[in-house]
Amino acid sequence: MTATIPSEAPLTSTAAAGTASTGTPGTGTAMTDVVNPGAAATGITLPSPALRIPPAAPADAAAFFAARLTYQTDVSDVHASLESGAPGFVLLDSRAASGWDQGHVPGALHLPTADIPARAATLLDPAIPVITYCWGPGCDGATRAALALAQLGYQVKEMIGGIEYWIREGFPLETPTGLDHRTPDP
Repeated sequence: MTATIPSEAPLTSTAAAGTASTGTPGTGTAMTDVVNPGAAATGITLPSPALRIPPAAPADAAAFFAARLTYQTDVSDVHASLESGAPGFVLLDSRAASGWDQGHVPGALHLPTADIPARAATLLDPAIPVITYCWGPGCDGATRAALALAQLGYQVKEMIGGIEYWIREGFPLETPTGLDHRTPDP
């Protein structure tokens, strides 16, 4: 999407400004130009920040998102799987002992990332997939743990959102004083 913006006038909505489409339908390259009626005097044309890089073709997007779901799952799906009683995976908390002691997902296995090479074979069955988690979106500990496990031959996924989003969803947290149920974020 391209926007032509006069230097002194704000960009108007596409309904007021008018649109013109370019590109090849069905290829993911179609883009819409948004033109501000007073912009001809300045000739300033800026791409839409969201579309500076155009969207992928639908088939490429489908392959990307399918691959992403192959490597990641979210806290809601993990919770539902654990609640079923037969999740089909081991949930692994890759945080240090101090994080584990603050609280963890009930039923999770504690195996800090640094200990995976030495201890995984004694704690994990290679035939059972592993889902890793750490603190949250700002932490790549679960990614590092998943990489270490994959390098050892385990099938692995990462629980995006980590313990932070587990807590934000209001799911139970096992703490030194028992199960803690917090109010979900609105």
